[in-house]
Amino acid sequence: MSIRLIVKEPDEVLHKVAKEVTKITPNVQKLLDDMAETMYDADGVGLAAPQVGILKRLIVVDVGDDHGLIKMINPEIVSSEGEQFGPEGCLSIPGYNGDVRRAETVTVKGLDRDGKEFTVTGSGLFARAFQHEIDHLNGVLFTDLAEKVYEIGAEPNRGK
Repeated sequence: MSIRLIVKEPDEVLHKVAKEVTKITPNVQKLLDDMAETMYDADGVGLAAPQVGILKRLIVVDVGDDHGLIKMINPEIVSSEGEQFGPEGCLSIPGYNGDVRRAETVTVKGLDRDGKEFTVTGSGLFARAFQHEIDHLNGVLFTDLAEKVYEIGAEPNRGK
């Protein structure tokens, strides 16, 4: 495994739609492993392949809950419910957060590293992370969806 360079905004690759993975090869499996190592090294909770410059539909997520590390190929949200609104950041846009409206709970279907289909369901940060990473696969950044974007340390008054 190795740590990859995280692509930063405004790199064009972050705004493109990633391609479906049609064949799971040792290179795809190594990329998933490298992405997980890169995410942990950067203290992130998720990472999508376009963030390491590769336009493939691959994500890794670990929000520190009972689900642990999830490596998913060709993920898609199959159901969502409820709503949450709150701050979100991104390893590709360091120094900034934004207030983003997301589903509270999502169920995501995809393939594991061996090509076996599986689904996961989660709420809160888990749901937010999956929606954020899948958006990356579609060339969408949190700043495209945020109602407010602000520098970290300059959080807006949210009416508390």
